Amino acid sequence: MSTQRGILESFGFAVAGIREAIQNEPNFKIHLGIAVLTLVLAYFLKFTILEWLLLTSVISFVLVLELVNTSLEAIVDLVSPEIRVKAKLAKDVAAASVLIASTFATAAGILLFLPKILNLVLGF
Repeated sequence: MSTQRGILESFGFAVAGIREAIQNEPNFKIHLGIAVLTLVLAYFLKFTILEWLLLTSVISFVLVLELVNTSLEAIVDLVSPEIRVKAKLAKDVAAASVLIASTFATAAGILLFLPKILNLVLGF
């Protein structure tokens, strides 16, 4: 019984972390909003299973890295409240990982959506 409580408690902590990110992290909120709009558009464009797999993978990758970036920034701020070169480096590299993932997700989105939108608009 304690294992089940531990799992439920862990799940609650995870949900609290997501809620915190939505409420207090503007970049996470932006990425989540774009993700929802993208998923809705993919539904209407009748994505294949393979397209859904790629789309949800890149979206998840961006959102996960945004959460990791947020947690790393919080840890750095906790252990190094004053400005230090290494603390700045840690934050910058974490932010860069989100930028790279977002750029890749955008490129993947263009490759997935553009042919379908062109087909819809131009009829080929």
